[in-house]
Amino acid sequence: MEQKTLRPQSFVGTVVKTAMKDTATVKVDRYVKNAKYKKYFVRSKKYLAHDPGNTVKVGDMVTIVATRPISKMKRFAIDPTKTVSAESEK
Repeated sequence: MEQKTLRPQSFVGTVVKTAMKDTATVKVDRYVKNAKYKKYFVRSKKYLAHDPGNTVKVGDMVTIVATRPISKMKRFAIDPTKTVSAESEK
């Protein structure tokens, strides 16, 4: 049997909340097209992501990567190598 190399699911989003311990809420936007009217619009969804040490701040652009279930709602972890802080963008 061949070994397949699967990349885990990943999204780029903005941190909107960091009030919980070792957790950040990340809002991910998608650009989708309406099938009937052919109009494009933005759909967004919030994910809880594991952030050990609470390293990210609100407004940071982060990449979240799928991982094993960490808690009831957390299925993603923040990739520390692909984090852009809000201060450096200004």
